[in-house]
Amino acid sequence: MPFLAIRTPLKIAACTAIALLMVSCSSSRTSTPQTAGTISAKPGLDINRAHKDGAPWWDVDVSRIPDATPTLHTGPYKANPYTVLGKSYFPIQESKNYVATGTASWYGTKFHGQNTANGEVYDLYGMSAAHKTLPLPSYVKVTNLDNGKAVVLRVNDRGPFYSDRIIDLSYAAAKKLGYAETGTARVKVEGIDPQAWWAARGRPAPLMLNEPQVAQAAAAPTVSTGKVEQWTPPPQQHASDVIPPVAVHKGQGTYLQVGAFANPDAAELLRSKLSGMVSAPVFISSIVRNQQTLHRVRMGPIASAGEVQQTQNSVRLANLGQPSVVTDQ
Repeated sequence: MPFLAIRTPLKIAACTAIALLMVSCSSSRTSTPQTAGTISAKPGLDINRAHKDGAPWWDVDVSRIPDATPTLHTGPYKANPYTVLGKSYFPIQESKNYVATGTASWYGTKFHGQNTANGEVYDLYGMSAAHKTLPLPSYVKVTNLDNGKAVVLRVNDRGPFYSDRIIDLSYAAAKKLGYAETGTARVKVEGIDPQAWWAARGRPAPLMLNEPQVAQAAAAPTVSTGKVEQWTPPPQQHASDVIPPVAVHKGQGTYLQVGAFANPDAAELLRSKLSGMVSAPVFISSIVRNQQTLHRVRMGPIASAGEVQQTQNSVRLANLGQPSVVTDQ
């Protein structure tokens, strides 16, 4: 019997050890650590798509980014019916009485620097949004129903065209609302009448005289006839591709452009990172295009072709961008 008395504790200890080992193995199989930059989301939502879209690896303090300013527009509003992926959409003619609740998502690096549906340049650090049926441009107040945070955004793009989401926000807007990390949020979207919005603050609404429209610059005010047109997303362009050339200075070496931002903080952050790793001067060159200021991060002059290639490779290896040669300064 003493032998049994000794065996029983040993048996219990052995079973305990085996159970702990099984739990450990199970945990090692099921708990996969998140990689840096991965965005968590509910099952079934295609949010972890780093190869398609994602957050920037360099970041800024979004609390310093002001909300969009509701503005009266004199140009035509883009509100024509269109078809995407076989489905037709019929934009409304005004947004002031619009109210909806649903799921919001956001879009980021894949579309940064590309043209929006009304010809503006998408900036992931800007306070903007994409909507399927609101007129372009228009303004909305978006409130995160889970935490009460709210932002005012300029709607200048079309989408989202997948799942049951009602609005796509810029990365900065989503981060301000507290859902950039989770990918989606329950929101309330309210259209803003710029005149009423400013009247409540005792001031006249500001007026934008020159609309950043590309194809509709000289067109008459848009009136929906009920005819459905096939809408094709604008060609993918980087901000550096759509910047009009200015005075060309030759014989001073080669200049490279790494990025262009509407947000000066983002441009300054990139400039400071580049300054610490390349020997060429790094500077910010700002221009105004369609009443939108772009802050271009550039390097140069660089004397030889070999140095240009070496600088481009260094920036690419550091994942700071794709430097391209520019001829205007």
